[in-house]
Amino acid sequence: MTKVIFWGTPDFSVPTLEMLHERKDIELVAVISNPDRKSGRGQKVHSPPVIEFCKTHSIPFFQTENINKDLELIQKIKSLKPDVSIVLAFSQFLSDNVLNIPAKGSFNIHTSILPKYRGAAPIQYALLNGDKETGVSIQKMVKKMDAGDLCHYQAVNIGDNETGGQLYNKLKNQAAKSCSVFLDSLISEKLEFTKQDESKVSFAPTLKKDDGFLSFENQTYEQIRNRIRALDPWPGTYIFLNDKRLKVFKIEPSAMKLKPGEFSSQHQTLNIGCLDGAIRLSSVQLEGKKPTTDTDLLNGLRGKIEVRFNHG
Repeated sequence: MTKVIFWGTPDFSVPTLEMLHERKDIELVAVISNPDRKSGRGQKVHSPPVIEFCKTHSIPFFQTENINKDLELIQKIKSLKPDVSIVLAFSQFLSDNVLNIPAKGSFNIHTSILPKYRGAAPIQYALLNGDKETGVSIQKMVKKMDAGDLCHYQAVNIGDNETGGQLYNKLKNQAAKSCSVFLDSLISEKLEFTKQDESKVSFAPTLKKDDGFLSFENQTYEQIRNRIRALDPWPGTYIFLNDKRLKVFKIEPSAMKLKPGEFSSQHQTLNIGCLDGAIRLSSVQLEGKKPTTDTDLLNGLRGKIEVRFNHG
């Protein structure tokens, strides 16, 4: 029986946790997650999805704000004598003191084919860059972020119209499958390790709300389309119309002849020029309103229409 400690927090981690719970050759000795937090409109306190799963299935768990400073918890983990730690979307760095506790090491599941897209947002960056393929990597953890030796990877195709939310769901299920294959190799002592090629490293840093602002003056139709896909559902993409935030859900090519950044509302459609033509903003939502078509939005507006292409 292989003793496993699982580290994770969001719903993305749950399929992998469920797989570990169901395997008969795994003893899930503990799950480590972040503390309960306030969320939602009512700001009620909620446990992370991983902890909710543990409560439902009577799995022992611990929650900590900072594992590296939680000396009491570190001692408890050591007393469990785990064989392996598996980390997926835990959101805290683990010090060497924590990484070295398991007899066979600590392993991280990452949603790209490393060394491409090290960091917090690999799913979104694959879409932002128009990639046709991404995947799941498992690497033996070292102190440097996502830089450990690879012991498993699985490529995953990206659909032409796939959104960030859709790819997220695809990869969270693939992560569980990949982790199961990895465990088979670990238990049978058939793991093979490959060093990452540092010359091919790229990064996927944390996204901010401002990253959703669409810049038509210096991007092509395809670049803008990829940004809308990548940032759906969060943080979403937008411009400003009459000094209100206008969320943009869908676009399509426009036959209008417009310069990059030039705006037109002729024929009751929202059209903006980009580097290689013009774009119609066909599905939108004005701040304080419901999602609608551009035509219905324009029919409901009165007076001058002004689009702003910067945050100023």
